[in-house]
Amino acid sequence: MSTSQTFADLTALATHLRELLAENKKFVLLYAYNGTGKTRLSMEFRGIGKQADTRDTLYFNAFTEDLFSWDNDLDGDIDRKLKLNSASHFFDGLAELEMDNRIRPLLRRYVDFDFRIDTEDWFVRFFRDDDPDQNIKVSRGEENIFIWCFFLAIVELAMDGADAYQWVKYIYIDDPISSLDEHNAITVGNHLARFLERKDHAIRTVISSHHSLFYNVMWNEIKRIDRKFVPCLLSKSRQTGEFQLAYTGDTPFFHHLALLQDLCHAKETGQVFTHHFHSLRSLLEKSSIFHGYKDFAACIKREEDDPDSTLYGRLVNFLSHGNYSFYDPVEMLPENREHFEKILTDFLEYYPFNSAILPQAPAQAETQ
Repeated sequence: MSTSQTFADLTALATHLRELLAENKKFVLLYAYNGTGKTRLSMEFRGIGKQADTRDTLYFNAFTEDLFSWDNDLDGDIDRKLKLNSASHFFDGLAELEMDNRIRPLLRRYVDFDFRIDTEDWFVRFFRDDDPDQNIKVSRGEENIFIWCFFLAIVELAMDGADAYQWVKYIYIDDPISSLDEHNAITVGNHLARFLERKDHAIRTVISSHHSLFYNVMWNEIKRIDRKFVPCLLSKSRQTGEFQLAYTGDTPFFHHLALLQDLCHAKETGQVFTHHFHSLRSLLEKSSIFHGYKDFAACIKREEDDPDSTLYGRLVNFLSHGNYSFYDPVEMLPENREHFEKILTDFLEYYPFNSAILPQAPAQAETQ
């Protein structure tokens, strides 16, 4: 397989994904920025397998979420319920398969409310355990979690070979955590992996996301399950409209590691430009957020005569706000370059990143 391939349109790309899965591949993991066409790609993939009354793809995307809509009882403001689109095959077997008992243990991992499914009138009511008679309106994030757990319950049925979902040959999941926080992004990823590691079925899976943390969680989880999986990065050319699929190989997609590699490369080659202070600040901010600090200066090494690290914090703050262009680079002044290199060197000593990802790492690794 080449390192990247170009496709004229999403139909050609969806066909290629199906071909990959036919080549004894069980998982494709795809990263793409919002607006690239991920959701449309999932529908193209589904469309190829939909001929007349036959279908082969169980999918989760923005269209799945649209199968659920709120009736907020605007007149009485009491009987609030989430309506289900009964025309969709997504809800096949809703009554006879006791979906509420399948969804509830999944949902309890995330939230503290309960629900009732009305299989005659096709809606769901939510309530708190301490007040089962009150119909509550759950938040958008909680609603997404409920829909996600509904989907997982169906995935479980498909993997179990339930008659209502015998048609499922592929599962396509696009951004299941669009409205969730970082903690739930990790929880959802780990929970999903527990479903995917089952080996007693022949279903193939595509997962796409714009969420870098979720992508990285899934990269590590799926690699543990199946080392033959295909991780890739999807992009679209603004000039030609073509789509490019780059196969990322053995390296997960981390924004902060890419920044770190770029900064270390600039330092090692001496090609240090004014815009690198932008990248340095971004690296410090991402690291401070990860460690729970409110200010990026917390990730700058403190000097004995500057216990609050105010000097270098102000330098980074000031020098990263200049009108510096990535497309018209200006070499950094010697004094500022010394500050830049010191902050970066201290950062690497303070947070010992794996040396194998940094420039000149292979030679260093051989001596260790």
